[in-house]
Amino acid sequence: MAVVESILRFLVLLLSFFGTLALAGLGLAVIFGIMGIINFAHGEFIMIGAYSTSIAYGAGLPLVGAIVVGGLTTGAFGLVVERLLIRHMYDRLIDTLVATWGLSLILTQAVQIQFGGTFGSIPVPFGTFQYAGFSASMYKIVLGLTALGLFAGTYAVFTQTTYGLQARAAMQNKEMARSLGVDTGRIYMLTFAFGSVLSGIAGGLFAPLTVLTPTMGSEYIVEAFVTVIVGGTNVLIGTFGAALSLGLIQTPASQLFGTLGGRVALLVTTILIIRVLPEGISGVVTSD
Repeated sequence: MAVVESILRFLVLLLSFFGTLALAGLGLAVIFGIMGIINFAHGEFIMIGAYSTSIAYGAGLPLVGAIVVGGLTTGAFGLVVERLLIRHMYDRLIDTLVATWGLSLILTQAVQIQFGGTFGSIPVPFGTFQYAGFSASMYKIVLGLTALGLFAGTYAVFTQTTYGLQARAAMQNKEMARSLGVDTGRIYMLTFAFGSVLSGIAGGLFAPLTVLTPTMGSEYIVEAFVTVIVGGTNVLIGTFGAALSLGLIQTPASQLFGTLGGRVALLVTTILIIRVLPEGISGVVTSD
């Protein structure tokens, strides 16, 4: 019985860590992998999704509908940012990094002024899962399973649609894709909006698990960048593999040394992987 409880505790904690890492990193990975843009305001996009979800939930929508609203709101905001700011800075990595960093500061202060230091919370749904003496939040299990579903959906978008084919072509060789008639500007616009939607959905999913504050994005930005960097150049395989691998490291470390120990193990593992595998996990998985 004790062995079963230990296994269940490990699996639930692994699902929770995997879900957090995967959801935090997926939107960033799509934008960076296709467009080569480091969105330093990624944490604030997650925050917008969480706030929009909370507002929609407070207006009477069920949680799933509120999360959809949060994703669409963030996607619309991302589309505006791409049209007004990002599209003028393609192929200028440092400029986009500085610009999105400035955008993150503006968004944080704007939300602080408009909504104050904290915002309305969403109760954690679905209750608890119990087995003998073990109990865990069902929502954390749902979080991990939802991350798997989003990866599957995103994979289908990039492999089964015309947009996905063109996006992968633009990622591999932008000039060649353009010469073959691909409107790379339109592809980049759609990609930034799509990545923003994923970030907003992540924020909506995180909303019941955290206190909503203007700076809440900083809680996830490290996990997002760590996951994308460790994943390597392949947008989906790398991010998925990184989230699973880092979750497998963080889970036992957190059980043995607590939350802080888990985060330290996460960062140390990231440094080691970058040192040993400069092309990331996807460089190993996709190598011949």
